[in-house]
Formats: sequence, C-alpha cells, structure tokens
Amino acid sequence: MKKFLAISGLVIMFVMNSAGAFAQCAMCRGSVESSMGNGRNNVGVGLNTGIMFLFVIPYILVAVIGYLWYRNSKRAQAERQFVAARVRSAYEN
Repeated sequence: MKKFLAISGLVIMFVMNSAGAFAQCAMCRGSVESSMGNGRNNVGVGLNTGIMFLFVIPYILVAVIGYLWYRNSKRAQAERQFVAARVRSAYEN
C-alpha cells in the first residue's frame, strides 16, 4: 500500500508540473498559426486538450492492466499458501 501511495504521489507531482507537456507537434502548430491568422483563437486549446487525451489514455490502460495482473498474482499466491498449509497440516497428523 505504501508503494502505491508513493507511486501515486509521484505521478500526481509530475502531472502538476507538466506545463511544458502542453506543447504541440509541428503540423499542429502550423494549423494553429494559420487559424490564428484568420482570427480564430480557440483552436489551440482544443488541439492541446486532444493531444493530452491521446497521450494519457495508453498509460491509463497500462496501469489498469498492471493492477489487474498484480491483484490476480496476489490471489494466486494466497491460494498457493492455503494449499501449502493444508498439506503441512496433513503431514503433521
């Protein structure tokens, strides 16, 4: 549990300090600059939000898969310990 809290804290800290992560690729930047020349100013915010959305989703999926794997391994370990305890108690009698 302490590891989970430490990792969660680090992730939150990195996300809060990621002002530079709102950068754009060259094609997106060109699109924003051309649209700003036409007088529209809100295109950049939408592009930045879309980029961050596409960036975060794979990491969330990996985290969910990792959590499920961890939970299943803990469950399997508990079952192995239960069987080992039953075998030990059978041999002791």
